[in-house]
Amino acid sequence: MRRRLVPLAVLVASAALVAAPAAQAAGKPAAHESAAIKECATGSTSLAVGKVRRSVNHLLLTLTNDGKRPCYAYGAPTVVFDDEPAATGILTDSSPQAVVTLEPGESAYAAIGTSSPDGARGRTVHHLSSWLANRKLQAVGDAATLALPAATHVDDSAFVTYWQSTPDLALYW
Repeated sequence: MRRRLVPLAVLVASAALVAAPAAQAAGKPAAHESAAIKECATGSTSLAVGKVRRSVNHLLLTLTNDGKRPCYAYGAPTVVFDDEPAATGILTDSSPQAVVTLEPGESAYAAIGTSSPDGARGRTVHHLSSWLANRKLQAVGDAATLALPAATHVDDSAFVTYWQSTPDLALYW
């Protein structure tokens, strides 16, 4: 399977076409649709990152809605390792068919591919910063800074997936 990475600027410009919430297309409105659902924000969510058993060279980023209202996990998280000047590329093939809606207490998941299995040269990183996105797929709010598992190795092939509704869907990539 060939993976395609697209620079964040290109993704932001084209993603507005696919960012419509799934609830609009489902036909039957949910009970909470009468109140406008907003994007997930750092003030009402929590982020966590951790190692996974499978897939090799992957981490799992988990976004949990800690608020009292549903929110949309738009697009993909913006991920920057340590204090590097550029964000990690987004794996466009991982785009879900619908925006992930998080009810209070529910979580969304994004995989972070850290390095290629061929042993390409890279570097050890210690933390990541991540921003959430609005409907226009622009980073909003303050960054969450998360400590990475010890000896996390990344190289130039690193990527992040779109938000998915289950860990298995995120780690498929």
